[in-house]
Amino acid sequence: MRTGAGRRRCVLEGGRLLSMDDVYDALTDQLRLGPEFGRNLDALWDVLTTEVAGPLDIVWRDSRVSRARLGEQFPRLLWLFRAVADQRGDVTIAVEE
Repeated sequence: MRTGAGRRRCVLEGGRLLSMDDVYDALTDQLRLGPEFGRNLDALWDVLTTEVAGPLDIVWRDSRVSRARLGEQFPRLLWLFRAVADQRGDVTIAVEE
């Protein structure tokens, strides 16, 4: 999804994410990741740091629901998004409870 000034926006709806497969499906659909995407955190790091064009805003809505459903994967995924934003000057992450 495009927003003002050419920024892309990826919205993760926590209420719809029951598993990491759902997270990967949402990211694949919204960021148009190809079939070569490995659907794991290492592959996600690779595509977000090298292949996905920016500027990009990642918005995670209802993150408290995701935290409960994704368990130990939630902080790992959140760390990854924040690390990508720190590495790239054109990516932001907004986490909404």
